Amino acid sequence: MKSLLASLILCAAALTLYGQEPVADSLQNTTGGGLEAPAPQAAEADSRALWDEANTAYLRSDFHTASRIYRQILERGEHSSKLYYNLGNASFKEEKLGEAILYYHRALRLNPADEDARYNLSVAENRTIDRIETIPEFFLKTWMRSVRSLLSGTAWTILSLILLTLTLGAVLFYLLSQRLNLRKAGFYTTLCALLLFLVCTAFAAADRSEQISRNKAVVLSTSVPVKSSPDKAATDLFVLHEGTTLDVGEQMGDWSEITLADGKKGWLESRHIEVI
Repeated sequence: MKSLLASLILCAAALTLYGQEPVADSLQNTTGGGLEAPAPQAAEADSRALWDEANTAYLRSDFHTASRIYRQILERGEHSSKLYYNLGNASFKEEKLGEAILYYHRALRLNPADEDARYNLSVAENRTIDRIETIPEFFLKTWMRSVRSLLSGTAWTILSLILLTLTLGAVLFYLLSQRLNLRKAGFYTTLCALLLFLVCTAFAAADRSEQISRNKAVVLSTSVPVKSSPDKAATDLFVLHEGTTLDVGEQMGDWSEITLADGKKGWLESRHIEVI
């Protein structure tokens, strides 16, 4: 199992992009997170034509046209991790660092297991000006997040249903078995399957919560001052630059309260950021 996982990771790494063409994968609608409804057949054909046109423009190094067409697809209500991934690549080529980081994050929100998007996100974030040290978190929490990122929310949901079926089957096996050793096997199988079911369900719920959350955003402006209060005349606390990721809290008019990974807080105008 470990060797298989290592092989898959190596394959993903081989396809990872750094300033290269995006993967010209076929556009697929995603139903996870309630983001969209299936399009009619004619609309799907039209979207596929736009998808091919955008990929062709990218291969011609016409990144502005590629970005424009990818956005047209988004405006039609089509969403997929590959669409956001390719749009992130095109934005990166246009040197729109904030938009590239935004779209890589959106790609990972739809598919946390996408190693290409994760790698390209790290490359883009290394080009940001702000260097914000993250407050260390409990190692178990970090490990659990890394395990959860191995599969998508849909995959965790399917796996949890399989384990639930196995749990119910083990319960029946335990109740119907006459021999003591078989009853013991059914009992321990029930416990193990139930535990794994709870873990997979928790991972699926966490992924769902992350998909619908609206508390993370990316700075899109070149630079923006962070104020002590939601007022232009307030004191400047510090300055953030394009591409910085932050948490968004309370909103007051045109202002948003933000929190950085190092714990710093302040207010900035909402027009300078876009929620992931």
